[in-house]
Parts: sequence; structure tokens; C-alpha cells
Amino acid sequence: MSQGTEPPEVARATDAKAPAPSIPGDDTKETSTHAFPLGDASSSDDGEAFALEKNPFADPRVAQHWREVYEKASYECRHVFDPAITWSEEEEKKLVRKLDWHVCLWACVMFFGLQVDRGNLVQAVSGTLLKDLGLSTNDYNYGNTVFLVSFLFAELPSQLVSKKIGPDRWIPIQIVLWSTVAISQTALTGRTSFLITRCLLGLLEGGFIPDIVLWLSYFYTSRELPVRLSYFWTSLSTTTIITSLLAFAIFHLDGVHGRAGWRWLFLIEGLITLSVGIASFFLMPASAVQTKTWFRPKGWFTDREISIVVNRVLRDDPSKGDMHNRQAITPKRLWEALKDYDLWPLYLIGLLAYIPQSPGNTYFTIILKSAGFSTFNTNLLTIPASVFHIINLILITRLSEYFNERSFVSMLQSVWTLPCVFALKWWSGLIINRWGTYALVTVLLSYPYCHAILVAWTSKNANNVGARSVSAALYNISVQLGNIIAAYIYRKDDAPYYHRGNKYLIVINFLAIGTFLFAKAYYVWRNKQREKQWNALSKEEQVKYKLETTLQGSRRLDFRFAH
Repeated sequence: MSQGTEPPEVARATDAKAPAPSIPGDDTKETSTHAFPLGDASSSDDGEAFALEKNPFADPRVAQHWREVYEKASYECRHVFDPAITWSEEEEKKLVRKLDWHVCLWACVMFFGLQVDRGNLVQAVSGTLLKDLGLSTNDYNYGNTVFLVSFLFAELPSQLVSKKIGPDRWIPIQIVLWSTVAISQTALTGRTSFLITRCLLGLLEGGFIPDIVLWLSYFYTSRELPVRLSYFWTSLSTTTIITSLLAFAIFHLDGVHGRAGWRWLFLIEGLITLSVGIASFFLMPASAVQTKTWFRPKGWFTDREISIVVNRVLRDDPSKGDMHNRQAITPKRLWEALKDYDLWPLYLIGLLAYIPQSPGNTYFTIILKSAGFSTFNTNLLTIPASVFHIINLILITRLSEYFNERSFVSMLQSVWTLPCVFALKWWSGLIINRWGTYALVTVLLSYPYCHAILVAWTSKNANNVGARSVSAALYNISVQLGNIIAAYIYRKDDAPYYHRGNKYLIVINFLAIGTFLFAKAYYVWRNKQREKQWNALSKEEQVKYKLETTLQGSRRLDFRFAH
């Protein structure tokens, strides 16, 4: 659909303006922004005042300002922007369930496709891959590094492409391309072909996660996004369980038609991902107002539901409409996002927080094989850690939502892993106590994964569509840099106990805890600093600032950082 053309699903909303107080409430506070119908049981004077207070467009001047912004940006949903629309809490809950079914579920399926091709190397090395290709442990490390570096370099360019042509187009293209490379791994012949495919997979898969987050942000509010991302990353562990069972079955094909089991693994799992990529071309609408198409003539939503989806997201974050979904990020916007130092604490967390768990995850199957478990049992024994990982991921994200707290709740990940890496540092029972080894590594890998909270936290604190795209990529780049560091923690000369490597993990774990505490203190200080400046303005000056400031994203004086 060309930009500037209204989608045919919805008639243009009226320009009615809501009665308003002299100044809207602080629209940056993390509170629910839905409004209740003025005629139901919740529409008492207090309820109406509450609804208006939480509506950033309650002041007609502010509403008109944003209407002009959306028109200028050719925002695809601008025709359903309605500052006066109200809805019930029950309507909203019902609509969110529909969004979960259509949007969140398919995001999880696509992430399943990513993890199948990104994670099956760990399963392949439980077979004869290293032996058949003549690879050493260091070659395996180098292959992981090549993948991670390629993944890292693709993060930002992928976001720029996604913002230009739309994530609904770019993501399916990515999946189809990388699944083709994944299938080609069945024909690997040695170190060179192994490294080439690692590089191509990294380049094609890099950027996928922030691309998905961008797409999800079109449908969900900032308070809802962390929980949906927890479902997203739950599919990571679910994928590990499914592919572990699948690998157990596929490895029984070892020798069929003269092919090793790992070759069948790459072929079959690559075909699964390819089917997900093809289906994604038909199951990813560009926005809430663009779900009707020739193969889906009724669309996903009624006209009223479309209005609610759009306006609830805009009331949560008005800046989500200052760019349309086929608009490229300009060099100026890119530079502004790159130099936004207020997001650097989150990038630092991304760099350090996931290193202590990474070597154990990467070497899990190798450690179990070294302890004497068979190939078949090794793949099955990875399942319990994935199950506990899912449970802890959902619990930590729900805990963050319940307390509206990010820093301290996310830090529980590092608190969990610290005693585990301490135990690994002095563990010497790899061979004589293989079940003890298994139990220790399983507990480590069952850690409460805070990634969903961090991704949504970064998105929230960017406070702008363009900045959100760049910041998501920069955060993921920092995570990949941490993974590259982690790939060299365990070295061949430190095998099989890796005591030196585990000493490094202890130090990094303490640094990660420190970064969480620093981020908390920094954002509390920044908010107090801005609150003091904001309160020094009169009510009229505050309104004038909202209407006239040229600052965008988190640079605005009326924005408060989440922490």
C-alpha cells in the first residue's frame, strides 16, 4: 500500500476533541492510558477525570499538535487517531488477547525458526560433526566467533533496511534466505565451508530480533511489551526442547544413504525454517489498519477494534506516529540515536550480563559428552534446563511487570548465576561425578533470563520510532560483543575443567551486578534532574514546551526514564 493512501478498512475518525484540563497529565509516566466509556459504571466524575488525566491528548492544543505531526509524517494510522475515543477495560483485555493470538503467537513461531537454525550446531557437535570435518575445539570456537561477528555487523544495517521497506517484508525475506543457507550445511566438507556458512548465517540472522521488536511495538504498549517478549524468548527454550527431541530422532538416521546424522539434522531443520519463512509473507500485516488483503478479506479487527489498537498505543507513546512504517531513518536521526548517552547504561548491561551463562550453554553438550553420556542421552538431558529456563523467564518478567521494576528484578539473573560459577571454579568431578556435573550445569542454565525486560526497557527509554530502531540494534550489538568475549572464556588448554575460565566468569558476574545498580542510580538521578527543571515551568510554559520543542525521543524534558 502506497504511503499517504488511507487503508480501505476504516472510515476516517471524527475530529472531535475531548474536554480537557488546562494541561494534560505527565504523559511519560508508566501508567495505563486507556479511557473508559463515559456512560458505563466506571464513568463517574472521578473516573472521567482519571481517564482525561492519563490521556496525553486531553488538551485540544496538544491533540492538534500531534495530529499535524502524524499528517506530516504520513503515519499509516493517522486517519483513526481520535483523542476523544473511550473504551472499557474489558474491551481492551479482549482486544489484547486477540493481538496475542494473531501477533505475538506468530512472532514466537518466527523466533522458533531463528533458534532452530541458530542453535542446532550445539546438537550437531554431539554427533560426529567435528570429527567428520576435521575440526578442533578451537575451530569450533572460531566458527562461533565468525557467526557472532557477522551477526553483530548485520544488526544496524538490518534495522535500517527494516525501517525502509517495513519489517513485515524484510523479516520473511531474512528467514527464507538464512534457511536456504542452513539447508546447505548438509553438504559441508571441511573447515572452509564450515566458516563460510557460519558467516552467512550471522549476516542473514543479524537484526532479526530488533526487527521483530519493532513490529511488536506497533501493536503493544510499553507496559505490555516485556511480557510479550517473555513469550517470545520462551519460544527459545521451547525450541531447544523440541529440537532436542527432534535431534534424538534424527540422529537415528545416522548412516542412512551414507549420510551422517548431523547432515540429516541440518537438512530437516532447515526445511522446517523455510516453511516458516514462506508463511510469514502472509501472516505479518504492516500495521493494525492493514490486516485486510486478498487472502484475508475480513481482516483481523472490526473498525472499532482498529481505533482502539491504534489510539491505545499512541496514548502510551505519542511518538510512535512520528514516522510511517516505510520511512527510512535519516543520517541525522541515526546520529542523534547513536550519541544518546542516556541509553549507554543499558548497552553496558547488554555487554556483561549474559557472559557468565554463555560458555556453559555453548559447551553443554560437549561437557556432557566428556562426562561419558552418549549422543542420544546428551540431547535428551538438555531438556530439563530448558523447561526450568522457561518457568524462570516467565516468572521474572511477570515480577517486573507486577512491581513495575526493571533494574533490581533483572539483576536476579546475575544473582542466580554467581554461586553457580563459584561452584564451577572449584569443581573437579567431571568424570567421577558426571551426574553432579550435569546437575550443576543444569542449575546454571536454568537462570531467570532478563533479556525480554532489557529489550523492552531499551525500547521504552528510546521514546521514538527512529531512535527505538537504532537503540534496539545497538543493544543487540552489545549483547553480541558479550557473546564474542564469552566464546573465548573456555580455551582448549584449560579443558576439561576450565577453572581459569570460570575465574573470569566470577569477575564478570560481579561487574554485571554493578552495572544494574549503576543503571538504577543513573536513571533515578536523571529523572529527578528533569523533574526539577519541569516543575520550574508554569503550566502554560509546560504546554508551550510540548507544542514547540524540536527535541525528540528521550531528549525531551517532559520524558522520564524507566528503571
